[in-house]
Amino acid sequence: MSIQISSKDTIIEWFEQNKEKYAQMARDIWEHPQTAYEETYASELQQMELQSQGFTIKNDIDGLDTAFIAEYGQGKPVIGILGEFDALPGLSQTATPTKEEVTPNGPGHGCGHNLLGTAGVEAVAALKEIMEKDGLSGTIRYYGCPAEEVLSGKTHMAKAGVFDDLDSALTWHPMMGNAPMHTSTQSMVSIKFHFKGKPAHAAASPEAGRSALDSVEMMNIGVNYLREHVPDGTRMHYTITDGGLAPNIVPETASVWYFLRAGSKEEVEGILGRVQNIAKGAALMNETDVESEIIGFPYESLPNDPLNEVMYHNMLKSTPLEYTKEEQSFAEELAQSLPTAGKSADELLPASISFHPYQPDVSSPGSTDVGDVSWIVPTGSITTTCTPLGTALHSWQATAAFGTQIGYKGMHLAASSMALTAYDLLTDRNDILEKAKETFDMLRDGREYRPGI
Repeated sequence: MSIQISSKDTIIEWFEQNKEKYAQMARDIWEHPQTAYEETYASELQQMELQSQGFTIKNDIDGLDTAFIAEYGQGKPVIGILGEFDALPGLSQTATPTKEEVTPNGPGHGCGHNLLGTAGVEAVAALKEIMEKDGLSGTIRYYGCPAEEVLSGKTHMAKAGVFDDLDSALTWHPMMGNAPMHTSTQSMVSIKFHFKGKPAHAAASPEAGRSALDSVEMMNIGVNYLREHVPDGTRMHYTITDGGLAPNIVPETASVWYFLRAGSKEEVEGILGRVQNIAKGAALMNETDVESEIIGFPYESLPNDPLNEVMYHNMLKSTPLEYTKEEQSFAEELAQSLPTAGKSADELLPASISFHPYQPDVSSPGSTDVGDVSWIVPTGSITTTCTPLGTALHSWQATAAFGTQIGYKGMHLAASSMALTAYDLLTDRNDILEKAKETFDMLRDGREYRPGI
């Protein structure tokens, strides 16, 4: 036991000594935002860092140019830490508490993936140091996962089998509080419908045309009527991505992009079938044709209480969050544009850490392809305070905070918590992995993982 305490203290001290280096990495990625499957800057930066640390790099996973795996060690157990680094379109923003674009309509890190992936790099780098020092056996991996924002990167990686031999996976997400993830995320299908009709002059010969846009609009009406007849908590949202070329041309082509969410993959599959029938009906009514393509289809996530409890205790062991007056002032000024305006800095930047057991009948409204991994291997996940209370993810306010010390401090807490937990799993003196596997098997209840795309 004395060796474990000493080693954990060494890990925590390592973070204190190296935090500026990884804060700069997170800042570099924040300053070079790239969207799904185009994250070359972040992917190459992280690969170079881990290669310099002695990790073996495997890239171009399942044909994904920006996906990679960095590995160190050998033998069992095999512990994976998941990272992400894609940005969102249209969320360019300076690290200021007022709205100010860097690049007009450019991308930005409104979900904090500049922090999410960097914390994983930081965690495995710290682990490697202590594995060498203590002569620990086992294997650690960092997974550089692209395209989480379109909910498909990890699914493609899962199809390649890269998670199959893991004993456990750990991850986190920047949020507004410090706690293990105790609710499931929703399953979701991302699907595009493409209609094809016949063009014609909209004034001179409209009867000769068959409007693909009419089919899109009739489909949307049908889906809006469907909203009354789906399970509570279901979300169906869409955007028209192609609406024709000009008002005086009957649109030959039109497309609509849907996200369909529900508490389980089975529920989503049921809703998807009904939406597909609506699309066919709209095409039939307008004498047009329709094709569809599934872009992403992640599972709901399976929170693992044994892993989350260990992560919670290691959050408590890590260096606590403390904020300077400048950081508190930033939070208060940013909050002027949020529903939390008027709250104190202590309320806006919670530093306390809480634990709640898994709530099987509750799911958060968001979705993530981490859900796929959680159906393949026991997966622990936490959140940390990286932006003021009341900030909506995927907003300019979130982008601003994720490029500041507020975000970096939350990132270091997450990295430390994951590294300390991975150390516990490598030494596994309390049969944590066995308990995690029992919970994993109970939650899956005999159901097998099958990639949704």
